[in-house]
Parts: sequence; C-alpha cells; structure tokens
Amino acid sequence: MKRVGFYLRVSTDQQTVENQRQALQEVADRSGWSVVHIFADEGISGAKGRDKRPGFDALLKAIARKEIDLVAAWSVDRLGRSLSDLVGFLGDIQDKGCDLYLHVQALDSSTPSGRLLFGMVALFAEHERAMIRSRVQAGCDRARAKGVRFGRPPMPVYRLERVKKALLDGQSIRQAAKATGVSTATVQKVKRSLNGQQAPLETVAATV
Repeated sequence: MKRVGFYLRVSTDQQTVENQRQALQEVADRSGWSVVHIFADEGISGAKGRDKRPGFDALLKAIARKEIDLVAAWSVDRLGRSLSDLVGFLGDIQDKGCDLYLHVQALDSSTPSGRLLFGMVALFAEHERAMIRSRVQAGCDRARAKGVRFGRPPMPVYRLERVKKALLDGQSIRQAAKATGVSTATVQKVKRSLNGQQAPLETVAATV
C-alpha cells in the first residue's frame, strides 16, 4: 500500500485547511492509499522559504527519512509560487524515491501520463529561466553601451599614487592602508599589481 503524506496550506488565518484535507482523503480512500502523515502550514504565504514554513520543513524531513512514497497537495500553488519552485521540489523528492499528486491539476508523477506532463512543465520552467537570463543580459549590454559601469569604480589616481608611494617606501600593508584610508585588501591588490601579479593598477577598485 502506498504511504502518503498530505501537505495542506492556507495563506491567512481566516482560512482553513479542512476542505483540502477532506478532498485529499477522498482521493486516498478511492486509490487505496495509506495516509501516514498530514503536514499543514496555516496563515503562511507560499512565497515564504522552508525556514518560515514548519509544516513544509517537516514534510521534507519525512521524505528524506523515506517515510512517504507520495506527497499529495490540493494544488500546485500550495507548494510554491512558480513553475521553477514546482520543478525543483519534484526533482528533490523524486531523488528520494517519492512522487507527487496535485488534486486540482489532476497530476500524479507516479503514472506515465503524469510523468510526461511534469516533463513538459520542467521544459516550460527552463524556458522561463532562460528568458529571464536573456532579458537580464540584454539589459546589462544596453547599460554598458551607454557607458554605465558595473561593480566598484576604479580607485582615484591620487589615492592610487599614495598607496604606491607608501608601499615603495617600505610600509607594510597594514601601515599603508591606515595611512591612505583604504582597506588592506585594496593595498594587497596594488602590491600584487606592482609585482606584476595582477591586472594594471588603473583597474584596481578601491575599498575604503
């Protein structure tokens, strides 16, 4: 008999998980499942991480201990807020030999048709991630074309010269940092540049 764990969640204190539990119990009775655990997060948003969802955390721990063969939830949005959340969760639990049933979507990853549909969902999620990466990269390229610099600005020439002089005068890295008002990490970069171990000094970014 398949050991099943219910995951129930509602976003506000005015809602109840009882309707979700009843619907899943009916499915379990029809399917011959043995409900061994019921995990619930009440009044908690699905956007919260595992550390803010004790029921979800307990579910994952039970899966890791191989106490559950299948997780049953009312709907995909009970688990998370995006396709990538769903695909990531499914991948994690299937690595532990556990499947997923979603009542509203009528998806069951333990069946061939369910696995096929979840595979399609994974493709859409990957496409979504690729589109986001592409948009971010395009935005960065446009900004660079307009002269926008990313990261820390280069160290001003006058300060760079002061650091160089301090080092050439024999000061230690800590002494040079204190005398010039920059961090020891920046002085180390300048020193490596002077020794030919780093990029040209003009590219060194200052950290004060």
